[in-house]
Amino acid sequence: MRLVSAVIKPFRLDDVRDALSAIGVKGMTVTEVKGFGRQKGHTELYRGAEYAVDFLPKVKLEVAISTDLVDQAIEAISSAAKTGKIGDGKIFVFDIDQAVRIRTGETGTDAL
Repeated sequence: MRLVSAVIKPFRLDDVRDALSAIGVKGMTVTEVKGFGRQKGHTELYRGAEYAVDFLPKVKLEVAISTDLVDQAIEAISSAAKTGKIGDGKIFVFDIDQAVRIRTGETGTDAL
């Protein structure tokens, strides 16, 4: 089992969710986060005053999937989240040692 974690632009979330659903991913956790990478934020103008926005709004999604779906999930997220501009995001993959569904007590891939 693997945990695929991706940080993407907020307006690409619906496309990523649809792409993951198409390959059989049944659920995900989504968190609104702020951050910056190479783009280092930007400046905005508000009521005539210029100010720096260091942390940009992003969306972090986490999907626990079986190991055989990892490559498909990475491809689905990459293609759906890509705009070709700086700040498209990153994908991280982690091993999951154990998963337990609290309601039924199912463990392993059955819990996903």
